[in-house]
Parts: sequence; structure tokens; C-alpha cells
Amino acid sequence: INQLLAGGYHYCCCGISSRVMSNTGRTQGQKTQNYYKTLCSHFEGNKRSKEYVAHQAKVHSVGWSCDGSRLASGSFDKTITIWSLESDRLGREGTYKVHTGSVDQLRWHPTKPDVLVTASGDKTMRIWDARAGRPTGTVSTKGENINISWSPDGHTIAVGNKEDLLTFVDTRTLKVKHEEMFKYEVNEISWNKTGDQFFLTNGNGCVVIFSWPEFKHLHTINAHPANCICIEFDKSGSYFATGSADALTSLWDVSEFVCIRTFTRLDWPVRTLSFSYDSQLIASASEDLFLDIAYIQTGDKVYQVPTQAPTFTVAWHPKKYILAYACDDKDKYDRDTGGVWLFGLPNSS
Repeated sequence: INQLLAGGYHYCCCGISSRVMSNTGRTQGQKTQNYYKTLCSHFEGNKRSKEYVAHQAKVHSVGWSCDGSRLASGSFDKTITIWSLESDRLGREGTYKVHTGSVDQLRWHPTKPDVLVTASGDKTMRIWDARAGRPTGTVSTKGENINISWSPDGHTIAVGNKEDLLTFVDTRTLKVKHEEMFKYEVNEISWNKTGDQFFLTNGNGCVVIFSWPEFKHLHTINAHPANCICIEFDKSGSYFATGSADALTSLWDVSEFVCIRTFTRLDWPVRTLSFSYDSQLIASASEDLFLDIAYIQTGDKVYQVPTQAPTFTVAWHPKKYILAYACDDKDKYDRDTGGVWLFGLPNSS
């Protein structure tokens, strides 16, 4: 009932008195408010950020392995770095330069914690074994790659390039099994959590949804009045969020394609999003000099993480309230620092 009310639906239940419904609503509202206070209190005690440097240029993408034991970062300097999480700090396992172009996006395998894939401007995508620190497979594509996504079953990788061509690769054979060219700007791409639908955001402010594996158009959502830049699904599969050039983050119901609420605290185009492991928090970032962390159930601000520069990428840990992110940080000589940040560390450490 509460989910339906949150989505703007009206629900009538025969045989339940209005007094009971009212009391239930008050109880649920109090629980929501109490949990919100608990979240705010947690970050007041765990609001420290720490930078880790491994790259020689700006970091474009960060991501956690499915078990949270490793973090990977990809950079404009053509390298990826694999980090291990040790308690509340990162240890660098290695930095690897195999690509001959910028590493623009990376994604870990949905169920195998040692496998990830990278998309590069060198017109390749590479599948990596994180333990060995080397690629186990390379697929050449037709353009400079900027976006990549892994299907929930791990059998398909979708990669998008600057010419708005999507290429779908079978991970078991490393063969291209489908290509789709679009006449509009294609931004981020993702499967839903059940793997039967494929989503993309575009330059017209839309979210376009296709069936999978048939790749037949199902629906187009006019999500924003400006360029729809990024999309992210929560871990439960109940929600997805979009970020736009209109500076709004929108939260959507997956089953009904209904906008539940918007988050309005950023002033610049929203470039990156991430849901927390329990689907209670969403982090949004842009050229604003802070990261916005919001409570999903109400949209209220839980915390704002101050930054010194625009933020390119954010990623919540899959089991903890620890947020990895990377910004366009510069040193005193105006050179890229190439750093990765962790937020959510204990104040006393």
C-alpha cells in the first residue's frame, strides 16, 4: 500500500476502516522518519573521505566487484587499477596499461568477483581477470567506446560508442551477436535486474526500453526535458534512477514506469548515480562541488559530501555504506591528480 501511495496511486481496501488505515500510515511514517534519523546519525559519525592516487590523469570510472572485495578504476591515462578493500582502506593490487586509448567505463561481472570488462576509446572492449591483472579476452569494435553494461546472467556485454552504435557480444564465444545503430544520441545503457528488458538513455531526454533478447521496442519514457545522461538500477530491481542535463535525478518504479519522485539539490547536469546496497540511499553527482546522498523513501538529504572539483563517477559498496568516487582534481601545477576517493570512513580512524 505504501509503495502505491508513494507512486501517486490511490488504493481502496474494502472492509478496512479509515481509522485503521490512518493509524497504519502514521506508524509507517514514524518508522520512515526514525530510519532517516538513523542514516543521518550514521554519516555524522562516518563522514571522513580519503584519496588514493594511482593514475596520471583523470579517473573516468570506478566500480566494486560483486562481493565488494575489490574496486577498479579506469582512467584517461589508458590504465586500469585494481584495488583491494582492507577494513576501511584501499590497497593497490596493480595498475595495468593494455588499452591504447582512454578507459571510459568499466563494469564488474554480476556474479564472478574476479572478472570485469572495460570500454575504451581504442575501439576495443576487454574482459579482465583481476587476480592475474591481465585481459582474458578482447573484442574489436567499430568506434570509440564510451559506455558498457553486463547482462544479469553474465552471458552478454553491451558496449556503446561515440557514433551511437550498440554492439552486443556473447561472452562465451567473444563473438558479436547483434549491432544496433541509432539516429539519436545514446548515453548510458543497462539491463533490468531480471534481464528481460534493455534500457538506454538518450539526448532527447528519453528512456527507451527494448525486450531482451529479441531487442524489440517496448516503450519510450519522456523522462526529462533535457538530455538524459545516466541510468542506474537498484539492487532489489524495484527502482531505476535517471540523471539529466536539467540537473534533476528522477526515481522510477520499474514495473509501472512511473516517476516516484525527483531530487533537486544539484544545479548542474547529473552525470553519475549509484544506489546503496540496501536500496535506501542514492548518490548523485555533477559539476556541483558536492555529492548528494538522498533517502529514497522521502527524497530528503542524508548527507552532502564536499568536493574540490566536478565528479565523474560514483559507486556504493555492495555491502557497506562506503562510497567510491572520482573527481576532476588538480594539483598546484594544474595537473590531474588521478585520484580515487572513499567516503563513509569512521571519523576517528
